[in-house]
Parts: sequence; structure tokens; C-alpha cells
Amino acid sequence: MTVSMAPAGRLRAAPARSDRLWLVGGALIALLALAPIVGLVFFASRGSGELWPHLIANVLPVAARTTALLLLGVGLMVAVIGIGTAWLVTAYRFPGRRLFEWALLLPLAMPSYVMAYAYLDVVHPVGPLQTSLRSLFGITDPRGLPFPDIRSLGGAILLLGLILYPYVYLPVRALFVMQSASMLEASRTLGAGRFRAFRTVALPLARPAVAVGVSLALMEALNDIGASEFLGVRTLTVAIYTTWVTRSSIEGAAQIALVMLAIVFALVLLERLGRRGMNYSGPRGGAQAMAQPLAGGPALLAILACALPILLGFLVPASYLVVQATRRIRLGGLPADLWSWTGNSVLFATVAAILTVAIGLFLATAGRMSRRKSLHGMIRLSGIGYAIPGTVLAVGLLVPIAGLDNWIADAVKSVVGRSPGLILMSSGAALVLAYCLRFLAISIGGIEAGFTRISPSIDMAAHSLGAGTGRLMAGIHVPLLSPALAAAGLLVFVDCMKELPATLLLRPFNFETLATYVYGEAARGTYEDGAVAALVIVIVGMLPVALLARAGTRERRGPTIG
Repeated sequence: MTVSMAPAGRLRAAPARSDRLWLVGGALIALLALAPIVGLVFFASRGSGELWPHLIANVLPVAARTTALLLLGVGLMVAVIGIGTAWLVTAYRFPGRRLFEWALLLPLAMPSYVMAYAYLDVVHPVGPLQTSLRSLFGITDPRGLPFPDIRSLGGAILLLGLILYPYVYLPVRALFVMQSASMLEASRTLGAGRFRAFRTVALPLARPAVAVGVSLALMEALNDIGASEFLGVRTLTVAIYTTWVTRSSIEGAAQIALVMLAIVFALVLLERLGRRGMNYSGPRGGAQAMAQPLAGGPALLAILACALPILLGFLVPASYLVVQATRRIRLGGLPADLWSWTGNSVLFATVAAILTVAIGLFLATAGRMSRRKSLHGMIRLSGIGYAIPGTVLAVGLLVPIAGLDNWIADAVKSVVGRSPGLILMSSGAALVLAYCLRFLAISIGGIEAGFTRISPSIDMAAHSLGAGTGRLMAGIHVPLLSPALAAAGLLVFVDCMKELPATLLLRPFNFETLATYVYGEAARGTYEDGAVAALVIVIVGMLPVALLARAGTRERRGPTIG
């Protein structure tokens, strides 16, 4: 029991004031997260309906069917590759296994639009792959070699699957590592072989991780615009972009976005249903199952199964970018505006990362300090932006941002007699807000995970010594959370650097980032000119891969008890 000399009324009032602060702050952030959905409904309701006959006849059926097939193909592909490779590196011992454990994360560094950008040139009839094959077989006709067309739905499924499978591999491998040796060995003593033990014990226990990983991969596939457009695949995301930009119909774009939002919520529901009643409850701290050694043919098959996703998902496009960037620098030097594009990307990503981590810290602390169920619901609602594709988020944000911009302009005009114009849109504040809402869930999740390592008894001891909430956060929580804060900030920073849909639609006029420049060069077909910028994006994207690989190494060595 903690004894305090302060008056009882004061002890009760302080938590009440604190609770009100957390509640008000959480409510404001949750309302801000809901603003894009309100904006979508507003725009969609303003539509006259004249565009709907065209959308229903020519756009929605094709886009919806294409999107459904894309999600089905990508879901199957990421599940097979992610689960298979996670089981191989966990259950078996073969040459290169330690390397594959972290190298299988490398495709995370490759944005989808950069992947498509690279492969469009690699597999082109006059590209390096087909040219080498024709030379090998003595074929002189550039069209004489039958080769699958990468500009197709199948090509989009293949490329997106190759870069999104780590979303499944990472949580499934973590769950396989957690599984106690006693559970698998018990199945072995009952006569089950390795494959049967995997099918009947390990895989059912990994269902929650599979559901989470597949749903995240599908949301990323739904968010994609660059790769789908480059490959000629008319998804709902591409339909929203073209309806807004090409047909100049923000109302029609909002109506399509609402259809797409329904698909997103269906995916979220699917993920929840997949995890329902499937919590892992094995013994904590138990010995991990011994990896079975492989040799000969089985070892070679395991090596090939792990190496192929890395080769196709990272090494081939990365090697292409290095070759093209080197050629571009040798012939024409660095692009004149490369540092400007890089500066724009870094500046906006840094500002967004700092704000997102600060908001995430506030919400995670509120969840730790308060027992109100309504507040915890608001915290979960605040992370809804990660489930909303960037294109949909950008369309929905226009209403609240435009309204606030007009209010600011009118207020300034009433004081100085001249309107300053649209400050939020022209300054890039709208883009920063979109980044914060889109990636807030990453910040909240990372910081909440960090809080689980801080014992509640530390908070109680600090409060018993008279420390208020502010002093507790500044003196104890923030220093202890610094690794989690840094990791969350890094992940948000890199995601902002790579984000394309929201950047395309909300950037200020005459404003280029690395992502938008690569998109523009790929759209024009001048791949070599965009290779340097694309390579910079990939190099930056490798930072969270290194972070995750380091975390995986600590996980394999076991927890540290302080």
C-alpha cells in the first residue's frame, strides 16, 4: 500500500483532471482521424449522379473485379511465401539459414512503384533479360522469344506478392519461434512427422499472425497506385486517381472511394475474425524446438525456396537500379534537382515522423494512465488511417482542409485587408497531416509495445514520491521508451519517404519528392533518368529492414531480464 501525506480530495482531483485531459485529447485526435471519411461522404453527396451511369457501365465493374482478383492473388502468394519461408528458417537447419532469416526482409525496402519501374525495363523485349536469352538461343527477332507480358494482372500479382510477403513472414516467424519445443515434440512422439506437425500444430497456432500479416499485405496492395498504373491494371485506386485528375470530378472520385472504403473495412473485419478465439497460450520461456538438420537435395530445395523471393523481390530490381544509376551518373552526372527532391522528401518525412511519434506518445500514455473504455476505443479509432488507402485519405481530407484554409484566409483578410490564399495546401501542411493520419497506427503500436517493458510499479513509485504526469513522462517514460520512440520514428519516416498516392494528390504546386519524380519518369518511359532517385528511396528503405533484422536477432537470443 502506498501512503501519501497529501489531502484525500487533492489525490482524487489530480487523476480526474488528468483523465479529462486524456479524454479530450483522445477525442480530438479521433475526430481528426474520422475527418477524411466525413469529407468523402460530403463530396459524394454533392455529386449530381450524372457520372454514375458511366461509372457503373464502364469503370466500377471492371475496377472492382480487377481489384478483387488482385487481392485474391496477392493474398495467396504472400501467405504461401511468408508461411513457407518462416517455417523453413525456424524448423530446419541448412547452409545460409542465418543469412536468410534477415535477408527475407529485404523486399520491404523496395516500394511497389520502384519494383514495377525496374521490371518494366528488365523484362522489356529489348531489356537485359530477353536480350540475354535471345543471345543464348541464337534468336535475332526482338519479338521472337515467347515471354509473359509483365503489363498484366498476373504481373501485378507477382510483383506485389514478391514485395509484400514479409508482412506475413515477420509475424509468422516470430510466432513459430515462440512455440515451445514441448508442443512440437509431443506431436512427434504421437507419430507425426515434421510436415504433419507443421500442418496440425504449428500452422493452426500461427493463424492469428497469418491473419494479421495477410490483411496488412492486402491493405498495402489496395493502396498501390504506381505499380498498378504502370502495369496497366485498372484497380479501384487507379480509378479514383484518374476520375479526379483526368476527368476533374472530385465527386465521382469520392463515390468510388466510398466503395473502396467498404472493401477496406471488410478486410479489417476479416482480420478480426481470423484472430477471434485464436490466442496463443503456449508456455512462455520454454525451450524452442530444435531445428532439424537438412543435407543433400532437401537442403538445396530449402536454399532455393528462400533465395528465390530475395532474388526476384530485391536483388534483381536493386541491381538494375545500381546499373542504371551508375550509367546515368557516368553520362550526365547527378540530376540537377536531385538534392532538392531529396531535401523535400526528407523535410516532410522528418516533420511528419516527429509529429506522429509525439501524438502516438500522447495516446499510448493516455491508454496506460486511464482506465476509461471510451478512451481506449478512441485510441483504436485514431489509428484507422493506416487502413485507409492514401488515395482515399487524400480525397477525404480535401473538405476539412479546404474549409480550414478558407476560414484562415477570411480571418487574415479581415485583419490585413488581403487574402493570403490557401496556406495549408500551398505550404504542404495538408501533406504532413495526411502522413500523420496514415501512419499514426505504426507509432501507437510501437510505443505501446515499449510500454509493456516498463513495470506499472515504476509509475506507482513515482506518484507516491509526488511526481505528476508530466514529470513522470519526461523523467521516466521518455528515457525508457527512447528505443521504441526511435524505432517508431524511423518506420514512419521511411514510410513517408515512400508514400506515393497521398503525395501525388496533396503536394503543393511545382513540388517534387523522390517518389513523385520516379513516378513521373516511369510514366514518361525514361527509366534511366529516374534510376538515381529510385535507388535513394531503396537505400533509405533498408533502414527499417536493418532495424527489424536486429530485433529478430535479439528475439532469437531470448529476452533480457533486468
